[in-house]
Amino acid sequence: MIWLLRHADAAKGSPDAERPLTEGGREQARTAGLALAAMAVRLDACVSSPKVRAWETATLACESLGIEVAEDERLAGGPFDPRAVVDGLGDEVLLVGHDPDFSLAVNHLTGAQVRMPKGGVAAEDRGELKLLLRPAELAALARAR
Repeated sequence: MIWLLRHADAAKGSPDAERPLTEGGREQARTAGLALAAMAVRLDACVSSPKVRAWETATLACESLGIEVAEDERLAGGPFDPRAVVDGLGDEVLLVGHDPDFSLAVNHLTGAQVRMPKGGVAAEDRGELKLLLRPAELAALARAR
C-alpha cells in the first residue's frame, strides 16, 4: 500500500523550499499521524520531500507512528513515479510531498481524479484508490482514538 500525505498548511514567503508549517499546519500534521495510528496503519517506511514544510509534516505525523523519516529529492517538486520511490522499502510506505504532484500521482496510480488537500491523505493498493481523507476527517479519526 502506498500512502500519500500532502504537506500541511505552511507559511507564506520565500525561498519556497524553506517555508515552515504554520501552528495550524503543525497541528494538521500531528493529527494525520494520530489518525493513521487510530486506523492501525503499520508503516515500513516514510519518505519525504526535502522541502521544510513537507519534512516537518512527515516528522510530526510519524511521531505517533514510531517511524523515522527519510528524504528523497524525487518528491521535491514535479512529476514522480510513486512505485519507484517506494521500491524495496516494504509493503506499507508513506510519501509526504506537494501538489499538484500528489494529485497527479494518485491519478497515475489509480486513474482517479482527485485534488489532495493540504494535510490530506490518500492510499493506493494495486491500482485501487483505497482511501482519501481530508484534514477534518483525519481529525475525527484522531479524536476517536
